[in-house]
Amino acid sequence: MIRNLLSLLALCASASALAAQPATMRVDYLHSGNALDEHYALERVVVEPLPWPGNLRQTIDTTNRGNNMVEVVDAKTGRLLYSRGFSTVFAEWRSTEEAARINRGFEESVRFPRPEQPVRVRILKRDERNLFSVVWTADVNPDAQDVIRKQPPAPVKPIGIRVNGPSEDKVDLLIVGDGYTQAEMKKFEAAARRLADHLFQVSPFKERAKDFNVWAIALPTEESGVSRPSTGVHHASRLGARYDIFGSERYVLTTDNRALRELAQYAPYEFIEILVNNETYGGGGIFGQFSTAAADNDWANYLFVHEFGHHFAGLADEYYTSPVAYATGGGERREPWEPNATALHDPANLKWKKFVKEGTPLPTPWPKQAYETASRAYQKERAELRAANRPESEMSALFRRDLQQSNELFSRDPHRHTVGAFEGANYEATGYYRPEMQCIMFDRSDTFCSVCADAISTIIDLYSRPEK
Repeated sequence: MIRNLLSLLALCASASALAAQPATMRVDYLHSGNALDEHYALERVVVEPLPWPGNLRQTIDTTNRGNNMVEVVDAKTGRLLYSRGFSTVFAEWRSTEEAARINRGFEESVRFPRPEQPVRVRILKRDERNLFSVVWTADVNPDAQDVIRKQPPAPVKPIGIRVNGPSEDKVDLLIVGDGYTQAEMKKFEAAARRLADHLFQVSPFKERAKDFNVWAIALPTEESGVSRPSTGVHHASRLGARYDIFGSERYVLTTDNRALRELAQYAPYEFIEILVNNETYGGGGIFGQFSTAAADNDWANYLFVHEFGHHFAGLADEYYTSPVAYATGGGERREPWEPNATALHDPANLKWKKFVKEGTPLPTPWPKQAYETASRAYQKERAELRAANRPESEMSALFRRDLQQSNELFSRDPHRHTVGAFEGANYEATGYYRPEMQCIMFDRSDTFCSVCADAISTIIDLYSRPEK
């Protein structure tokens, strides 16, 4: 009872602090196409129930992250009012083999402070030069008759997990549950608290914990857990989160953007992590959209932080021996926009050169061949365990042995803690390089490398305001 009262007081205090903020506008649209073509179509414009949670002093994004960028400009003068980089589920799907055969459509949304005047919302995309160019525009008049201004009452109240101040001064993280029954709501709250606590034990989140607010919200489902189609398990969950996205058994996403946004709008948020009520290893993360993690897995702590790294800071996967759904390889290696991966076209101007000590060889040697030999055996055993639908405890034990083996191999190398350019990253064994030998984005170790930590801090700075 006391905890619920404190959570309610925290939410009321945050809502009061936001009273001077403008409303939150959301543009919902459909993004469709295939591997060669894409289209956009406006669905609706919504005024969300809560005021804008963000810092109005930092409305322009200069971090150069994401496959896409949203810009909101004054329709009359063309003045840029708001921008943010992001990535999409559609962009990931169009790199799969399926996208070469069929068309598909995905729901997407962009959110921004409600303007006083008509605006033009522009979606930009990176071109072949790795620069942003406009691919779609929509004129939005906040006073138009077809703008949805009234929302139903909140179906459930959000819980204040960590509330450190007014939302406009903090990064607001919303943890959303999927696949939890009414009887499991306390279980969800406990998982949200446990995983949030772990996040703030990992640097640089640890040092910046006071710059965050964390909220939790979930709608109960009739069945416990979410769908795993590859094993014949199909559950109707509130957000439609499921395993086997794009044919990858461990990839967990939701493609029901409408359901996610219509629940999330009842809490202050800028970032979302979805906890699925499952034991099987799995998760996913889309920069600027959301991340997911299986809350009951033995590696839930790692999954929560690793996937949040994708969603929060646009960090690339640094591993390259695990099977992925994307069609990789072929053609010239274009420099990734992600801050922790490089094609190393110009070693003298390495994007993270400020962390590299003079005299460090680029590329940087590491026991790559020995690692790959061990990894092939590990991946073979992993596939066999999944094919036989063995207990999850056996998979967890395999992961522990794999990490221990890697730690032992790397511990003997003189460059273990060197910042350089280690070949093997971004799902590719050759042609892409990562900053350090080990990182949360490379394997199941427990720390971010220096480059990833710096990239995370940059995003915290974008969304928070230091205390006076």
